[in-house]
Formats: sequence, C-alpha cells, structure tokens
Amino acid sequence: MVRVAVASVNPVKVQAVREAFAGMFPQEACMVVGHVVICSVGAQPWSDEGGLAGAVSRLGEVRAQVPTADFWVGLEGGVAEVGEEVASFGWIVVQSGMWIGKAKTATFFLPPLVVELLKQGYELGDADDIVFGTANSKQGLGAIGLLTGGVLTRATLYRDAVMAALVPFRHAELYAVGNGKAVKGG
Repeated sequence: MVRVAVASVNPVKVQAVREAFAGMFPQEACMVVGHVVICSVGAQPWSDEGGLAGAVSRLGEVRAQVPTADFWVGLEGGVAEVGEEVASFGWIVVQSGMWIGKAKTATFFLPPLVVELLKQGYELGDADDIVFGTANSKQGLGAIGLLTGGVLTRATLYRDAVMAALVPFRHAELYAVGNGKAVKGG
C-alpha cells in the first residue's frame, strides 16, 4: 500500500490527488489522506513565486507531520497580475524520498469584479462566493468551475497538474541524472 500525505483537508484537493495517483499508478493501491497544515506564505499568494513557495511550504509541513508516508503532496492556489489583468493558477509539489516533481495547473484570467475583491483583501474563494452568490466554492467547483458552468472544475485542474508532477516518478530513468534514486512507477 502506497501512503500519500496531502497537505490539505480540502476535499477537492484530496480527491484530485487520489484520482491522479490512481490514474498514474493504476497497479498500486494508494491510501491518500489529507492533513491540516499551516502555510507560511499566507492565505492568498499574489505571485507565481508565492504560489510555488506555498506548495513547497505545505509539503514541508505535511512531511514533518507524517514522516512515514511514501509520498507527500503540497498544493497551493495563487493569483498574479499579468499586465492589467489577474490570472489564477495552482502549484503542485510532490516528494518521495529525495525525488521531487513539480507542476502548475492551467492558468486563466479572472473577471474584474473578482479582481476588485481580491485587491480589497478577499481570498479568491470568498470573492467568487460574493460575485456568484455561492457558498464555499473553493471546496466545490472553484473559480474555473463557476466561470465555465462546471465544464472545467478546480478538481480537474488540480488532478491534471498532480499527474504532471508525478511524471518524474513514472519515468525515473529519464530524470535520474543528479537526482539520486527514484521510486519506480508504472
């Protein structure tokens, strides 16, 4: 049984990790468990670097809490100004032993009403709830799901990015130079 510790208890993020591991390693039985962690970058990272730093911070926290896991996963959503617009994305960092995989979700631009609320200090999920009249959208469709009518969801964006972050574990032979020993995947 492969034990995967996720640095979040958000059901969307935990399910995304569960689906990604099942898709990338279908021959392995995986136990995926979410954990409460404190992120050192704050509630709403406002840069690409801040989002990545948040995922790394979360991974370090869950690794310290659950040192016996086989994999640790940190996920962090972020926003960044791109010219006069604001884009939304998430960063994923996966570690097993000395090996690390990283990936970023698809990036999309937020509507001006949401951006106004972000600039007032709201987190993206709270701003979405105000604009769309929803409750706790960050544990549901997320901004992308609200904007696409559920065609894309926060879960699918994160799932696909977790799969991308798992590539070095599936193809250790291609990533072995200077990285030590990998966990062999599918």
